[in-house]
Amino acid sequence: MKIQHKYLLIFIMLLTVLILPGCETGATQKEVSKQPGHGVEDTVKIGFLGNKSGYGGSECLKGIRMAVDDINRTGGLLGKKVELMEGDHGGNSSETVRVTQSLVDRKAAVIIGDNTTGITKLAATVCQDNNVVLISPTASGSGVVEMGEYIFRIALLDSVAVPAVVRYLADTLEWKKVALVKNIGRSYTEGLAAIFKPALVRSGIEIVNEQKIRKNDTDFSAQVAALKQSSFDGLVFPGNNVEAYLFIKEMRKQGLRQAVVGGDGMYTRELIENGGIDVEGTLTYAGFAVDPESASPETMEFVEKYRAVNNNLTPDVFAAQAYDAVNLAADAIRAAGSAEPAKFKEKLARTKNWRGVSGTTTFDRDREPVKSPLYLMEVKEGRFVIKAVIPAGLDSRHPPGS
Repeated sequence: MKIQHKYLLIFIMLLTVLILPGCETGATQKEVSKQPGHGVEDTVKIGFLGNKSGYGGSECLKGIRMAVDDINRTGGLLGKKVELMEGDHGGNSSETVRVTQSLVDRKAAVIIGDNTTGITKLAATVCQDNNVVLISPTASGSGVVEMGEYIFRIALLDSVAVPAVVRYLADTLEWKKVALVKNIGRSYTEGLAAIFKPALVRSGIEIVNEQKIRKNDTDFSAQVAALKQSSFDGLVFPGNNVEAYLFIKEMRKQGLRQAVVGGDGMYTRELIENGGIDVEGTLTYAGFAVDPESASPETMEFVEKYRAVNNNLTPDVFAAQAYDAVNLAADAIRAAGSAEPAKFKEKLARTKNWRGVSGTTTFDRDREPVKSPLYLMEVKEGRFVIKAVIPAGLDSRHPPGS
């Protein structure tokens, strides 16, 4: 009995030695799978970066959500579900780096945002350092893609749009003299003024009065009073929508009736809602507008889906180009057969004549987007209407000061 008992103990000890290493290996593998960067992701992660409480950010997010829903409804991406991670910086530039890094740490394959030039540049530093693709839907100012090879945008560039719009002012509207208001303190508005000014000079339009305002100013009575000392055909206002409607209201209050033209930062429902009748006749441009007569079936399908969940409102450039940004990234991932940013960014950079709901996009040799056409929009009877459809392309572009 003692011998049998001895052999039984030996058998149990041997069995324990064989079993325990297997248990430890299983536990170790389970822990590794939880660690960031290890194991195979079961979803393709797309990050949103923006200000959820701001107009542009909230509209971009609507377009992104629609795109993600459409992709998942049709089978996902590379056989996986697309997971949307939403990063809200609250309009605070100091939060941008932290929020962007959080999306990177959570393994976003691509981040869509921001809708502004300044914050996009801040986020670009983080994305480039971490080899994560960033696509801004609407950042149209200068110095964005220069941040690195992982940084893209699909906006209608101001450097493409402004010369084409100014030619229209000179040739079709026959403007000879303009006043110019420079908005100091914003990367977007300062860059826009630097493009408008030489374009006006090249077209033969004389700048007869130049005023300056600053970021977040609300009282423009002095600048408008100074404008009244000159005679001009129209006012060029390279500003955002908030300062634009306040400035235009002051113009009307002081009796100035000239038309105002600005950049795509003024192409928002907020301009009309807050400016009311005073902003009638205001001109701006955009890379997207709803033209039922010329729009593709895909564009009209997007418009109807947007209207169905947004109180019958018509989508603007923020929602449309954010929707396109997601689908452009998805097509690049499919073409590469991989959601690894280092692989699909190469396919993205070679985009040619890609058709989205906001028009056709090509990336030039510098990875800058060339979108065509551009739409000159006019506020008429409380809404934006298409005043002109203007072809735009590489021949439209002139560097500031050229």
